[in-house]
Amino acid sequence: MNCEMTQIPRTLEERMLLRRALKDFVQSKHLCPPISLKHLEMLATEFVSQQEKGSQFFNWLMVEINNQLWLRTVAGIPYDRRLLMLPKCLSRHGECRAEFDEYGLLCHRCGKCFIPSLQDKAEALGSLSIVAEGFTQVIELIENHVVDAVIGVSCLDSLEKAFPLLVRHAVPGLAIVLNDSGCRDTHVDMDYVEELLSMIDDVKPVLLDHDALHQQVNRWFSKAELEQLMKPVTDATAHVCLEWMSGEGKRWRPYLLAAVWQSITGKSEMTEDVHRAAVAVECFHKASLIHDDIEDQDLTRYGQPTVNAIYGDAFAINAGDALLGEGYRILADSNNAELVRLIADAHLRLCKGQGMELLWCQHRTPITLNEVLDIFRHKTVPAFEVSLMLGLACTGNYVHLRPLLRSYSEALGIAYQLKDDLEDFEADNELAHRPSAALALYNEHPDWDKAKVQEELKRLIGLYHQRALDSLAEMDQIELKRLLFQVINELKIES
Repeated sequence: MNCEMTQIPRTLEERMLLRRALKDFVQSKHLCPPISLKHLEMLATEFVSQQEKGSQFFNWLMVEINNQLWLRTVAGIPYDRRLLMLPKCLSRHGECRAEFDEYGLLCHRCGKCFIPSLQDKAEALGSLSIVAEGFTQVIELIENHVVDAVIGVSCLDSLEKAFPLLVRHAVPGLAIVLNDSGCRDTHVDMDYVEELLSMIDDVKPVLLDHDALHQQVNRWFSKAELEQLMKPVTDATAHVCLEWMSGEGKRWRPYLLAAVWQSITGKSEMTEDVHRAAVAVECFHKASLIHDDIEDQDLTRYGQPTVNAIYGDAFAINAGDALLGEGYRILADSNNAELVRLIADAHLRLCKGQGMELLWCQHRTPITLNEVLDIFRHKTVPAFEVSLMLGLACTGNYVHLRPLLRSYSEALGIAYQLKDDLEDFEADNELAHRPSAALALYNEHPDWDKAKVQEELKRLIGLYHQRALDSLAEMDQIELKRLLFQVINELKIES
């Protein structure tokens, strides 16, 4: 957000005229939230150009555009799942005797400011309300599933810091900007706040219950459930595969697969295809880890001895191959040939990428950035893409989303690997042990120092991060879009 454009329309009439114009403008775009900060800036720029005025209100316009995008979603969320957040500066400075505890201001309801009436309105509807500074608490309440949406009153200065956080977390929310700056005796459009508090829509958005989904996915990887899919488990290799599958791991790929399916269908009860595809994709992931440990001669993973450390390389190769076969068998039993095709394509691309890296490690020839990025496209990108595509395929529909998910996966996979390269580079890990972007930049620019390489890596991460966000601009599935925004945030990839 541009800190030089922080003016607020002076009169209520001017603010409401602009809000009505923004409503028509946003509706004409047929967009669904969330959208990136860059996209919000582009929309605000276009609106100012069409109106031929309002550039001094640029940041205020960005906030109001974001409000228009989220209005219907927030209106569909039950009152008891909403939070009203108010700033302390609405109280009367020098007269307020309220105390603060860990949750915010404890209002004495003396009637000298607007806070009690707004809290009474929210609580009469059944909504939670707090008076607090900053939006960190809001994110915690959303992530802990205490509330699903936030209606927040704040000054533009605070929103300039909090707004990117809310956008990154794809929080369904509305922000009402205070009409004056400063940190005391501020004012807000009371009727407008009350209107937003009261709005209701019969169409209820389907929001993912991430905790319940994690629990379901984890149940699929208990020994008892795995034995039902991987039977018969009678020989030594099968027992090792079962132990490896039921052991430590984040289950990130099966979770993402199930989350994609659930966010599109809105159903909570998983189909057998989703179950099978989720277990199969983890079979392939675990097989790749076994093979990676052999290739890298790693002896520990998750703080435990690797399969090759315990049984030797030959047996570990066999166990990895068995998991690949198990994955294909589980998918074949689903009677969905598309699932087999998608995972076979990802398998071959991963092998190609790994082969490109291994051959380079044997010969250590000078490598270019384009060659490194090509390795990333084959080795890293399929690991992101396959879970999304399998989840989509399990819906049996929504083919139009495939190109968007492919573009998203490519940009995200490259950004993720560039971030990994930057972290290794900053930790002074040896450059020459694998083909990295840092090594390629040194090869192409021998005059660059460490600071310049770091700067360029950060620029490239930002570039591909934004490409991942841009790829979602036309997506028409709100909850899927929210999920994919949250994946980027979870991976801590930022512009």
